[in-house]
Amino acid sequence: MPLTMANTGEENIIKKVGGKEDTRRFLENLGFVAGGAVTVVSEIGGNMIVNVKDSRVAIGKDMANKIMI
Repeated sequence: MPLTMANTGEENIIKKVGGKEDTRRFLENLGFVAGGAVTVVSEIGGNMIVNVKDSRVAIGKDMANKIMI
């Protein structure tokens, strides 16, 4: 399921990062890699703040839909 379906405060493991090559590379540079842990901190209007690799990152709904957990 996409990251947008995750519950707030629940740790999930990233299964796959989709999208075009540039999008995948951008997300991987932020720390979204397969096998990595990601936790949703908050979600407002589809935009999310997540904890990934001990950092807080804000991502939009379109980017979050490309991250499969």
